Amino acid sequence: MSYIIGILSTIIVILVVYINVLKLQIRRISFQLEKRLREQTRQPVSLELIHSELNQLVVNMNKCLEAEEVFRLRGIREEKQFKELIANISHDLRTPLTAIKGYQQLLEQESLSEGQQRKLKIARKHTEELGQLIEHFFEYSYLINAEPDIHLEKINLTKLVTECLLAVVNTLEERQLSLSFNDSKQVFVTGDKEMVLRIVQNLIRNAMQHSDGQIEISIMADRDVTLSFRNPVRQSVSIDVTRIFDRFYTGDKSRSGSTGLGLSIVRHLAEQLGGSVQAGMSNEVLEIQVIFKKDE
Repeated sequence: MSYIIGILSTIIVILVVYINVLKLQIRRISFQLEKRLREQTRQPVSLELIHSELNQLVVNMNKCLEAEEVFRLRGIREEKQFKELIANISHDLRTPLTAIKGYQQLLEQESLSEGQQRKLKIARKHTEELGQLIEHFFEYSYLINAEPDIHLEKINLTKLVTECLLAVVNTLEERQLSLSFNDSKQVFVTGDKEMVLRIVQNLIRNAMQHSDGQIEISIMADRDVTLSFRNPVRQSVSIDVTRIFDRFYTGDKSRSGSTGLGLSIVRHLAEQLGGSVQAGMSNEVLEIQVIFKKDE
């Protein structure tokens, strides 16, 4: 009897050791996967224990990881090709647009009837809109292809926004848009002046293009600085605020001459400066917020 008990005890000990070894190998597999995620390495998972089922599991895991890597590299390649396509399109469109503007200027020097002048004015308006769209394409292609060259400095955000608004006063009046801006307090941020300027200009253009009345601009300073643009919008039910910063998203089936790149550029620049963006909709009023680092 004692002999049988001894054999059973030995078997139990062996099984316990074997189970612990299996658990150790599983923990090592888990550690290797965590390391891949943490360090973004492409090292395949390895196994020290000779166990057919665990070996097959590791083989299948490595096949999945290899397939994922193929998809990742393909995505990077396609994204690069897409960026190059956007850059080429933006450059190619500039040449015929310049020619169109030239011929329109020549027509203005001709003796035209009132009806012809009206048609030429409409054509020039659409040409200007097309020019703005091409500039958006050009700006976007430049930003996503160029390495960021950021020069941080102290920026008077209140003054910069005021200057940008003064530059579009005539356009605001033409479109019968009212404006309110709480510029009583001077607020400073840390950032690249050119990049912050582009952010503000794109926010103003977006508000003017889609506002259905008043535009409210405010700057709130706490631990960070929040630049807020609020305006009522047409067809607000069609706007998905979770996608509003996605490239080419317009939320408007008619598009209204918009590429959907303006807010995408805003997000891109804000994130390069270490900030963030967010959007919300309440009672058909859209609010866009850009958070900057406060200058201490």
